[in-house]
Amino acid sequence: MVSVGSADRYLPDTVQQAVKILVVGAFGVGKTTLVGSVSEIEPLRTEEVMTQASVGVDVLAGMSTKTTTTVAMDFGRVTLNSRLVMYLFGTPGQRRFWDLWEGLAEGALGVLVIVDTRRLEDSFDVLEQLELRGLPFAVAVNHFPDSERYSEDELRDALDLLPETPVMMCDARDRTSSVDALISLVEYVSASSARTPETTS
Repeated sequence: MVSVGSADRYLPDTVQQAVKILVVGAFGVGKTTLVGSVSEIEPLRTEEVMTQASVGVDVLAGMSTKTTTTVAMDFGRVTLNSRLVMYLFGTPGQRRFWDLWEGLAEGALGVLVIVDTRRLEDSFDVLEQLELRGLPFAVAVNHFPDSERYSEDELRDALDLLPETPVMMCDARDRTSSVDALISLVEYVSASSARTPETTS
């Protein structure tokens, strides 16, 4: 895998395939952090300082150090091997920005959903939106220092996930952990596509 230090701003000539991945989740779960930790290029961020206007709208329980929020998207790039590159699009978490998802989701291979177990209920609406749009997804549980630990089965039950939906533990600050989560998503979507019989007209 290409390391961050050796990455160039341009893709090597050997790259034959590019995939688009959406990174979604509730407000403050670590989407921007994950995109930033894995991107081999300087990530594009659209963060703005949170103002008094967000008081009572954005719940900051457990996020006392959070001072900015994504208002459009985060963008990064990961070269998985000499032939495959992944483009990451991180979405804003607040409901008032969800209309942006339509455009960002166009052409996406799949979706990585970031979840914070301290505020698990905030993820319910996010998962519902993905199901309504019919987008394949995997769930990455981002562990914070004060997060409670739950088993995969407990999380699957709490989030009402299908048995085949991947659920993995992740540290969004750690590049290896985050890349592993993205690879698990790609493998899941690829395997699902292989199992789905082609329809003929």
